[in-house]
Amino acid sequence: MLHPIIYVRGYAMTEGERNETASDPFCGFNVGSTVFRATPDKTARAEKFVFESPVLRLVTDFGYRHVYQNGADINDPDWAPPNDSDGNPTQGIPPQSIVIYRYYDDGSGVLGDGRARDITEYAAGLSQLILKVKALVCSHRDKGGVSLKPEDFRVYLVAHSMGGLVCRTFLQNPDCGDDEARRAVDKLFTFATPHNGIDVAGVNVPQWLSKNEAHTFNRERMAGYLAIKDIADANDGRVDLVPEDVLPSDRIFTMVGTNRGDYEVAMGVVRAFVGHGSDGLVRVANATLWGVDRRTKLPTRPAATAYCYRSHSGYFGIVNSEEAYQNLSRFLFGDIRVDIWLEVTSVTLPSELQARAKDVEALYQFEVLASPRGKRWYLTRRTSEEDSPACRTHSQLSDPQEERDTRMYLSSVFLMNRAKVNATKPGLAYAMTLGVKVPDYQVERRFWADQHYEGGHLFRDTAIVEMVPPEKGSDDWSVKFGWMSKVDGIATKPLRYRVLQEQGEVVVDIPFAGNHEPGIKGRIRLVVRPWNSTPEPAGGQ
Repeated sequence: MLHPIIYVRGYAMTEGERNETASDPFCGFNVGSTVFRATPDKTARAEKFVFESPVLRLVTDFGYRHVYQNGADINDPDWAPPNDSDGNPTQGIPPQSIVIYRYYDDGSGVLGDGRARDITEYAAGLSQLILKVKALVCSHRDKGGVSLKPEDFRVYLVAHSMGGLVCRTFLQNPDCGDDEARRAVDKLFTFATPHNGIDVAGVNVPQWLSKNEAHTFNRERMAGYLAIKDIADANDGRVDLVPEDVLPSDRIFTMVGTNRGDYEVAMGVVRAFVGHGSDGLVRVANATLWGVDRRTKLPTRPAATAYCYRSHSGYFGIVNSEEAYQNLSRFLFGDIRVDIWLEVTSVTLPSELQARAKDVEALYQFEVLASPRGKRWYLTRRTSEEDSPACRTHSQLSDPQEERDTRMYLSSVFLMNRAKVNATKPGLAYAMTLGVKVPDYQVERRFWADQHYEGGHLFRDTAIVEMVPPEKGSDDWSVKFGWMSKVDGIATKPLRYRVLQEQGEVVVDIPFAGNHEPGIKGRIRLVVRPWNSTPEPAGGQ
């Protein structure tokens, strides 16, 4: 079943920006793009790719509709639902509605007093909006005259930048909303949200920078309005943690941008101070989320995450991108979820360094790219050139002290039956490229240049993974794979797997080995599970 989508836009710093936001019916969710960067080289010509906008695609792909009528929003006193096709009055709004949370209207100079509010006010307003949407959806009757029961109502929250913090404040802070509204949240999807604050020139935004509520991104203040001060204190000040009893981490998706070069705010000055490893405003490391056990205060598991070479906003922005939209729609409506983990079992130094292993240090960079069959874009794209690989040191891999030293989460992908290129094939297939860069070895903190070749790989190959869900509930999944470099073919060998009945998961191990000196061995671990039922396309049965 489709649920209503509430979109929560990002930070508008000045009154002028709030005026611009208040003047836009969809607060940027209606913006598309015709360009994308195929490579990190900004001097290279952009490629053409038409993305119509999230709003338009949700309308055409899934039959969603906006809720504006006769110039009024659902919160306006003169708003009324449209008449049906026969001209008769109707009640409420259908579940497949897109609602824009217009929290900057009151803070604009055109519709309000021009004064920015505290994030807790925005969070409380979101709670009220959810209850408003609930009342309207439950009063709506479908063509069969059936209404949704209030206990069955659910809503998707979709947010950009600070909008994600507004959602988290509503969810996590008991003083900023109603439990009835919180229980209605089915999933949370964030684009480029600074879940762990914003750092400028390597320093977290200070608390005293209160003008236009800029201190909203200070971690100490965030711990307060997110109601996790004790959890942050127990985790070295981290605030990128959501208690599992608030919203399970597997119901959250974080979309991370990695293109700082095309973020043009303040003529590029902002991106210069934020630095590499960012989308121009939010650092890659600050844009993800983990669940946390409220009792033990220990992180549990990562929220689903994907990476794309997009900037925080602009022509090459993350919201107005095909990559982010595909992750959004598949997370909301997809059929299969695949969490991609990597486990390293051994690393081998160059032969000349093996006798001096105790004096050697190095940083290993793990790259992953995943794309569905027949598509021109990546569902996730983590590369060294774009400052987004997963990293481990030689000490961690050769002498691990804890599980996370050799085991790392790379990304999640969601596959969707209705998005298949060939509808006659039951399987959902995608290509997954794994690369491990040759590190810069250091001996006694000095770069070891002998036999160093910049840009080389300890391992790089592409696996084709095809998954066919069971036809009956008790049947096994059909899972096949093949490294493209292998002579025995691609996607032709059944893979050993085990069904975890109690968890509803299939665990797929794909071993890899760069059998050289230097070299690396390990395995890709795919945790596969069924996700949602596929919603009917617009106009479908």
